[in-house]
Amino acid sequence: QVQLVESGGGLAQPGGSLRLSCTTSGRRFNVNAMGWDRQAPGKEREPVATAFIATGGTRYADSVKDRFIISRDGATNTMTLEMNSLKPEDTAVYYCYVATSGSVYWGRGTQVTVSS
Repeated sequence: QVQLVESGGGLAQPGGSLRLSCTTSGRRFNVNAMGWDRQAPGKEREPVATAFIATGGTRYADSVKDRFIISRDGATNTMTLEMNSLKPEDTAVYYCYVATSGSVYWGRGTQVTVSS
């Protein structure tokens, strides 16, 4: 099993920034990708950002491109999501995940609220 714990959520003003962290622990598997999804009230969960381990590439939702940055630290098994120029529509519960060849593991989520 792999355990994931998110932190860093909270309240931010429009135009502000937040940094989310995801710490992983547990058994080591061959990880193909790590990333973040989010779910806003009354909406479907949507992908936000993905980091592909083999290629080092990243992928972002169009709605967050040029504002959010995903990164990972292999030494500390931590993944971060730097969120800048936040908008009210970024309000959601953010979930980090790890995808292996056989399974996807999720954290429990952290609330991000963007409001003045």
